[in-house]
Amino acid sequence: MLNIEDSLVLIIDVQEKLVSAVSENEIVSKVSKLAEATNLLNIPVIVTEQYPKGLGNSVTQLSSRFGGNAKIFEKTYFNALSEECILQYLDTLGKKQVVLCGIETHICVYQTASALLEMGYEVYVLKDACASRNTFEYESGIELMRDSGAKISCLEIVLFEWLKGAKNPKFKEIQALIK
Repeated sequence: MLNIEDSLVLIIDVQEKLVSAVSENEIVSKVSKLAEATNLLNIPVIVTEQYPKGLGNSVTQLSSRFGGNAKIFEKTYFNALSEECILQYLDTLGKKQVVLCGIETHICVYQTASALLEMGYEVYVLKDACASRNTFEYESGIELMRDSGAKISCLEIVLFEWLKGAKNPKFKEIQALIK
């Protein structure tokens, strides 16, 4: 089970041109809710942007929800951990559970999940907050991550695992995000 104290969130490439290329536009809504929840629960967030000069920055609906707990990194590698600055920052956070989501499921999310698993992290992939240009590739990416040892989850499961119960002081605020 996820714990707030042990968790960080890694949002992969939810950028203007990539979002417009995927068929699932629900991803922006789900990832935005996740970002709001991390602010409320003070969970660190790593945000990647694949070659933003060509693909644009994180979509405004999402970036407007980034708080002081989010750090944005540009990247050119598909595996985010191949970027030394991201790997170093990840190490400084001292967390063991990584909630992972983004675009494209079968490329950047998959390669990053594989690297995290090889490094011994517990990886939780938000199936409802990932997308690819086509369904077959999306499903293949999810299957590969599951087969590699990632836990396949969704936004509501993660939020309620973090809360643990209705007596959590942030329960009503988190619940309001998903109503």
